[in-house]
Amino acid sequence: MQTTKSSDLPPQPTREESGPGATDSASAFKSGQRVHSTGDTRRIGTVKYVGPVEGYSGTWVGVDWDDDGQGKHDGSHNGVQYFQARGLKTASFVRPHNLSSGITLLEALQVRYRGTSTKEEEDEMYVLSSTNKRVSIELLGKEKIQNKLSRFEELTGVSLSFLGVSSPGPSGQISNTLPNLKQLDLTGNLLSDWKDVGIICKELPALEVLNLSHSSMLHDTVEIPKLHNIRILVLNHIGINWKQVEMLKDSVPCIEELHLIGNNIKEITLSSSMRVEGFDYLHLLNLEENCLADWNEIMKLSKIKSLEQLLLNKNSLNEIWYPEHSTSDGAGNESVGRNFKPFQSLHCLLLGGNNIKDLASVDSLNSFPSLIDIRLSENPVSDTGKDGVPRFVLIARLANVKILNGSEVSPRERKDSEIRYVRLVMTKYNDNVEELMRLHPRFAELKRFHGIEDVKAPIGVFGPQKMSSGLISVTLKCVGSSIGEKQPLTKKLPSTTTVGKLKNLCESFFKLKSVKPKLFLQEEGTPLPTLLDDDMASLMEIGVGNDSTILVDEVN
Repeated sequence: MQTTKSSDLPPQPTREESGPGATDSASAFKSGQRVHSTGDTRRIGTVKYVGPVEGYSGTWVGVDWDDDGQGKHDGSHNGVQYFQARGLKTASFVRPHNLSSGITLLEALQVRYRGTSTKEEEDEMYVLSSTNKRVSIELLGKEKIQNKLSRFEELTGVSLSFLGVSSPGPSGQISNTLPNLKQLDLTGNLLSDWKDVGIICKELPALEVLNLSHSSMLHDTVEIPKLHNIRILVLNHIGINWKQVEMLKDSVPCIEELHLIGNNIKEITLSSSMRVEGFDYLHLLNLEENCLADWNEIMKLSKIKSLEQLLLNKNSLNEIWYPEHSTSDGAGNESVGRNFKPFQSLHCLLLGGNNIKDLASVDSLNSFPSLIDIRLSENPVSDTGKDGVPRFVLIARLANVKILNGSEVSPRERKDSEIRYVRLVMTKYNDNVEELMRLHPRFAELKRFHGIEDVKAPIGVFGPQKMSSGLISVTLKCVGSSIGEKQPLTKKLPSTTTVGKLKNLCESFFKLKSVKPKLFLQEEGTPLPTLLDDDMASLMEIGVGNDSTILVDEVN
């Protein structure tokens, strides 16, 4: 038996004021039941024990709270392990009257829309956009709005987040009260049984959007009826795995958006086929903030024909690849027909905050047949401070991208990026053509498209001149606070000018006597300028092209 150093058991238990769903009877609670603290509907947990605690009178309820740090022990007291909690300090022993077993959906509706609203409750009044973003309702004419919201039969969208909803209530009442409801947010409530969710949805025939985030749902999804009208289902942070998703998909045959953020999903677990099948109308799948690390798992999603947007930000992926032969899964494991193209409809792929390091992964994105919107920010490959490449290199290597890291790639930016990229590559691979083509697969195509010719090295008074010694136009802007207001200068400089040399020139151009300059390259479409900290690198090598803007700051 484990011991604990601290307990939340009081010497003399005192009764707190009861709230909705509170009860004096310990018989109202059972192991596995979802509860919240009386007076605090956001302090939610699961009952793990009901019974006596040695040294204290009466019956206690052992609760394992959802959020770390809300308890004081691990389910043990004075050397006795009454139950096993998730963590060392997630559990509490609580008197029954200090817990609520929840209220019905319609009771919550009364609390939210017919009671006097607090500011916190007003902040929770919002509608869901098509991409599951909250759009707050602006309370202009508060009384008029509250009057309208109190007429339940007119409501098309309802938010009952964190109100302690634990059951549908009597049969038929929901459908009579909310006949036109299309959007329902049940975030952070006490519902745990999918059968109850099914009952609620069946009584709301017009319901299209359902949010069950931050709930703890049971694993059994077998008894859910067909919910033909559900188009958007939000299951963020509910502990669901892909095996449950597979069981759930038959109940929502017309689902168009599925949000599964923060569910600790490590793999796409399938029972039979090599790829996910079904989801005939699914066009957005959100798997952000999970634990996916192997691109083979992502390829299991490649047969969802209608999938247009795949959100994979903040996972642990370290590579991307696309199968060379569309009749296999990339490992030669499955034949799926000559006309099959993996991710055939995918036009948006968000991969920010992963661990992608290699440019080969970037190049593989050109093989996706419809991909135009890509996010690679917060990956080593795009972090110039960690040997990553700047934005213009990514644009040049990605032939079809129209939106990169959330910013539109204009025709002008694409042209400038591709020309800068070709000239940069030309300075590095004058002789080794084979290595050049292996590392830069688009180089020859871009060089030919933009009509960039090799410059023969003429012999002059000062000997051979390199092709990279052409002049480029650079605008210098002072931004340092102690430098003072100075007009921007546009100068023609050799592309071989080093960063260190340019710093010296800035001291001369702007007459900086006691200020050491620090330079940044400002690029179109990039929210933050890039620090130029390699004094030995030439302007060509760091991607400074014609008509570039360089910010002149000061060393602190």
